Amino acid sequence: MITPDSIEQTYSFFHQKRNVYIHSTNNRQKDDIEYAISSYTDEMNEELYNKLSDGNDEFLRTHACFAADIDSAVKKLGFMLGQESSNI
Repeated sequence: MITPDSIEQTYSFFHQKRNVYIHSTNNRQKDDIEYAISSYTDEMNEELYNKLSDGNDEFLRTHACFAADIDSAVKKLGFMLGQESSNI
């Protein structure tokens, strides 16, 4: 079951990391953020992850797609929280 708390917690974490990621010029910092998000997805609410990923097991876990995936995840979570726009 997806709880409002799990959505809020995930949104907060992803939104914060996404904002640092998109403004960072440090590749090491970006790699660390990718690792932190990937690790988080391993432990997060499985139903929520499946909803965000649309069944893609590599969602937020692949370097090549990470930037697009994190944008998509933040946007979807924002809508789930009832925001008209997720400020991404």
